[in-house]
Amino acid sequence: MAYTGEVTSAESLGRILQQARLLSGISQRELAARLGTTQRYIWEIEAGKPSIFMDRLFAAMRETGMELTATIHTTDHHG
Repeated sequence: MAYTGEVTSAESLGRILQQARLLSGISQRELAARLGTTQRYIWEIEAGKPSIFMDRLFAAMRETGMELTATIHTTDHHG
């Protein structure tokens, strides 16, 4: 099964990432350990914490008419 959503801001990207993490059964702490970062950093990403890079990235996307979508692929454990 797959879930697809439009990414229009750092906040929407964070929400989609959070959903992907939850569907994978991975905690923020575990994801942080796998990536070599802190649980707080993962929380900030999922919360869509503003950053100059993200603000400029999404502004550039709007100005150029670019759309971004994200797809979460889940594993069916019942099949």
